[in-house]
Amino acid sequence: MKITISGKQMELTDGIKDTINEKLGRLDFYLHEETEVRVTVRAKKSRQTIEVTIIPISGPIIRAEDSEENLYAAIDVVYDKLNKQLRKYKNKLQDKHKKNDSIRYENIEVDENDKQDLDIVIERTKKFDMKPMSKEEAILQMELLGHGFYMFRDVESDEISIVYKRHNGGYGLIEQE
Repeated sequence: MKITISGKQMELTDGIKDTINEKLGRLDFYLHEETEVRVTVRAKKSRQTIEVTIIPISGPIIRAEDSEENLYAAIDVVYDKLNKQLRKYKNKLQDKHKKNDSIRYENIEVDENDKQDLDIVIERTKKFDMKPMSKEEAILQMELLGHGFYMFRDVESDEISIVYKRHNGGYGLIEQE
């Protein structure tokens, strides 16, 4: 497992880096050695945020984030979230007989409560025409509808994109590669 740690709006001390490496290093037991793990630590006023993204060789991206007053508490919460997600993915992938080289299933215990959480049901499907529009027009349309996101065809690239509201009040854009 390859861990990359970066800090935004704060200086990372050796103690913080060591704690993150030690805690997330326990996930090495579950993940393939070539799996990339990106850690971003941010500080805003009295809140410390840690965001961890596991980018596997194949399979789904696993992500967890938490904000606490104490960064070390946030690290513990994120570690617990990642453990739970790994168990869920193990159960889901084993049930569907999919191959995923990034997760070493033999090292993850099966929890019956996690199996119950895997019953994914699509309750509603929507189809609609997407006229080409600018990013700004898509944001305006999203605001008019009162939604948290809006999918549209970008007039410049003719690709499908999504605009969404961010927690900090700004907007985000998701584009396909």
